Amino acid sequence: MTAVDRIRIAIQHEDFDIGQLIEEARERSSGAIVTFNGIVRDDGIEVMELEAYEEVAARELRQIAEKAVGQYNLHAVTVIHRVGPLKVGENIVAIVVGAGHRREAFLGCEEILEWLKAEVPIWKKEHRDDGATWVKGESPEAKHLR
Repeated sequence: MTAVDRIRIAIQHEDFDIGQLIEEARERSSGAIVTFNGIVRDDGIEVMELEAYEEVAARELRQIAEKAVGQYNLHAVTVIHRVGPLKVGENIVAIVVGAGHRREAFLGCEEILEWLKAEVPIWKKEHRDDGATWVKGESPEAKHLR
């Protein structure tokens, strides 16, 4: 099985178990597993609503993951992004990266996150007591992946 075969991408309404995702990323040749778990924070948000152009988002995420696999010699990549209304404390996104060494795992995970936020058609709307606003996407700091 190649690393590209160990890429899992999902856009879903259902929650995920980050511990289970970490276990699924384990393999004998991996010396490091790095995770990012994005959570709805309590900064005045009542509900965060996430929408995605799911087919395109999944395709873009796979392309990003494949490039990160090649650039950082990653052994496994999982990216799960939730859509729908989410409350404070709920999981938004999980990125789990396995690699032979910590540096590659950290860099690969960060790169995937930066490009996800900048390039993937997923939008968030924050609902607060004074109204709702769409949040603008971010620009990636590390442009060398694309």
